[in-house]
Amino acid sequence: MDGLVVIDKPAGWTSHDVVARLRQILGTRKVGHAGTLDPMATGVLVAGAGRGTRLLTYLVGSSKTYLATVRLGVSTLTDDLEGEVLHHADPASVAGVSEADVRRGIASLTGTIQQVPSTVSAIKVDGRRSYARVRAGEQVELAAREVCIARFDVLDLRRAGADDGAPVIDLDVAVDCSSGTYVRALARDLGAALGLGGHLTALRRTRVGPFTLDQAHTLDELAAGAEVTGLAPAARAVFPARELTEEEAGRLAHGRRIAPIGIGAGPAAAFGPDGALIALVDELGSTCRPLVVFVG
Repeated sequence: MDGLVVIDKPAGWTSHDVVARLRQILGTRKVGHAGTLDPMATGVLVAGAGRGTRLLTYLVGSSKTYLATVRLGVSTLTDDLEGEVLHHADPASVAGVSEADVRRGIASLTGTIQQVPSTVSAIKVDGRRSYARVRAGEQVELAAREVCIARFDVLDLRRAGADDGAPVIDLDVAVDCSSGTYVRALARDLGAALGLGGHLTALRRTRVGPFTLDQAHTLDELAAGAEVTGLAPAARAVFPARELTEEEAGRLAHGRRIAPIGIGAGPAAAFGPDGALIALVDELGSTCRPLVVFVG
């Protein structure tokens, strides 16, 4: 059972929960995933099984697409609906924010920006996860990092009321972003820019690299017999392809270098004459070297 499987993660499950269930379904301990989703989030989670786990390292950095709902007017400890409410904005302030104000705030968070990750994240601080420190009552300060928000579009804007009746503004948004972006932090920072506070109430990941919800299976579908995408087709979907001669395939299979053909830097998938995935390769100067070998 070697390859990739695209999961439509259910709400309430951790990514670790999904991996544990996949191990049962696929009958192998060798299962991993290419990027965590929060328990409240749903959508695309790319997992690898068997030798497919070797592809995951090169998928972690893929760009991603999300559909989300941002609530303006309430800030929370975790920047999402699962956290303790920290602040309600003054009703007059909420009423005074226009759609044009919201769009200007979003424009300031589009493009290449410096983003401070949510403190309730898996980033390690002195060997411990940030979220563990926050939940233990510690103060955590994380450094800003550069991320790219290629698209941050408002799909719908609604004036509503929170559970306690406080006025809020709910935004349905679509976000295309680089790896390492926290959509919760976008909600937080948009709320801060508007002077209202903000948090995320819903999050659905619709794409990781080339993989979308159209290719995703539920765990129940996998348990009923949905197929894992094999190594070769999975690699062709993700990486530029190089077709090898028998001699080149043999050299790569033994970890040796071959001549470059101009693919350039970065992983490329090298296939033997029979279509089998031989290796991931990288062209560096006057040589093409194997990064990961899948045969032999």
